[in-house]
Amino acid sequence: MILQGTAVNIVLILAGALIGKIAGRYLSDQLRKTLMTGLGLAVMLIGMKLALQSQHLMIVIGSLIIGGLIGETVGIEKRLDAFGMKLQKRFAGRGTIAEGFVTASLLYCIGAMAIMGSLQDGLGETPTILYSKAVLDGVASIALTSTLGVGVAFSVFPLAIYQGSITLAAGLAAVILTEPVITEMNAVGGLLIVAIAIDLLGIKRLPVGNLLPSVFVCVGLLWCFGLS
Repeated sequence: MILQGTAVNIVLILAGALIGKIAGRYLSDQLRKTLMTGLGLAVMLIGMKLALQSQHLMIVIGSLIIGGLIGETVGIEKRLDAFGMKLQKRFAGRGTIAEGFVTASLLYCIGAMAIMGSLQDGLGETPTILYSKAVLDGVASIALTSTLGVGVAFSVFPLAIYQGSITLAAGLAAVILTEPVITEMNAVGGLLIVAIAIDLLGIKRLPVGNLLPSVFVCVGLLWCFGLS
């Protein structure tokens, strides 16, 4: 059944969020702070590992600049904050909704497993990659929700749109998302994940939302310069 892999992914993220929410009630503020530091370091490691795979540094730089300009013009960060504030009011006292939403969305959507797993699912194969990703995301969801709150659960919406779109357009996506393209998308996304880690570690909050278009600008630049 098409989209089965993404459906399983969503279910395990929500299950992990539920477990994390229950577990979070028993964590002291000091323990939450310690866990947040550990999460920040782990997220930074993931981002750096992805970013260092880049073979075309200028493409990454160009993508961030152009993507940032697009994001600022559209006001993605403000829209995300507004959405987060609405969720915050709706679920008052249940954690930092916006931070949990953005952090989890980036972690779950960026990476080769999301792309390759969605292509596998869309091309009619058993979505084993997405099944594996679902387990990993479910475990991560427990840790994230226990420290950041229920905002993590709302990450299933962008996940469904992102992976679902690739799955439904698998034939075309398989042609566009070549191995070099996926590598550079991961590199750009990895830097955004590093920015998220900097926020989690309490160093500085960066406008990650306005840089999100960079991931897709990267695809256009690679094809434009014949590097795909």
